[in-house]
Amino acid sequence: MRKAIWATIALVVAVSMVLAACGPTPVPPTKAPEPAALKVGLVTDVGKVNDGTFNEFAYKGMMRAVDEFKLKSAFIETLAPTDYEKNISQFAEEKYDVIITVGFMIGDATAAMAKKYPNIKFAIVDFAYDPPIPNVMGLVFTEDQSGYLAGALAGLMTKSNVIGIVCGKEIPPVVKFRKGYENGAKSVNPNVKVLGVYIDSFTAPDKGKEAALSQIAEKADVIFGAGGPTGSGGIKAAAEKGVWVIGVDQDEYFTTFRDKKPGYDKLISSAMKRVDVAVYTAIANAVKGTFKGGTAVFDATNDGVGLAPFHDAEKNIPKAVQDKLAEIAKGMKEGKITTGVKL
Repeated sequence: MRKAIWATIALVVAVSMVLAACGPTPVPPTKAPEPAALKVGLVTDVGKVNDGTFNEFAYKGMMRAVDEFKLKSAFIETLAPTDYEKNISQFAEEKYDVIITVGFMIGDATAAMAKKYPNIKFAIVDFAYDPPIPNVMGLVFTEDQSGYLAGALAGLMTKSNVIGIVCGKEIPPVVKFRKGYENGAKSVNPNVKVLGVYIDSFTAPDKGKEAALSQIAEKADVIFGAGGPTGSGGIKAAAEKGVWVIGVDQDEYFTTFRDKKPGYDKLISSAMKRVDVAVYTAIANAVKGTFKGGTAVFDATNDGVGLAPFHDAEKNIPKAVQDKLAEIAKGMKEGKITTGVKL
């Protein structure tokens, strides 16, 4: 019996010595908690996120970032300009990390809220602050460049030597579109007459239609719509009348004329500004820790602006016209061609 006890004690001592030699029993490391996903909110200009132009492509840019970086997101559709600050404040009070605001008209409200909530990152489409606000990235575009290309296309395609433009509110981005359009048309066709009108709303397609039909009555045979849904109403009516039309901001072949709505084959292009790319870029910078206040410019050199494809109208656009447009676009990208627009 005594031998068995001593044998057991010896075994325990031996095991203890082995364990001591091997060091303490390893403890699995505690996995660090995953960082919380950023919350991103988008406040539209007056209108819907599926408006086919500005708001929709800001939303698409946000959702591209949300999907790629696994973020949380929400949007608020603004019903009236008096709601701008209230809508931004809602996201700020809910501790959103990044707030995107859309359009020149929301500039004052964005500035006020950015100063009130300095720890939130803001990005605003179509507005640049001078001096810059440290937590705001202004996303701006050289609309005069895409307008210039649209004007060159219109100036080359017109038979009557009269072309038109239906604009939204007379704010800097729209003015740049209009002046670029006029200068581009005259650069390729000195005899062209350009009819134009500003309409004090971006959400009045009926007024856009009325303006376009008025220009057609004055012999305009190409109409450029540069005013969100207001301009889209103009080109839709003009296209249904058999007149060549040019869209704005995004490729309106996939929005205004989606599913080959009447007049789709009269859309010869759209003067694009890559709002989706700009919004995505701002959010990506926030995710990567490279976000900083100031102005980000999207232009011909970084493919931030340009003409959309000709789509179903391509067969009606002579090769000489296509070649001339390609020449102008190349010159802009290389900085050799300027629009002559100063604001």
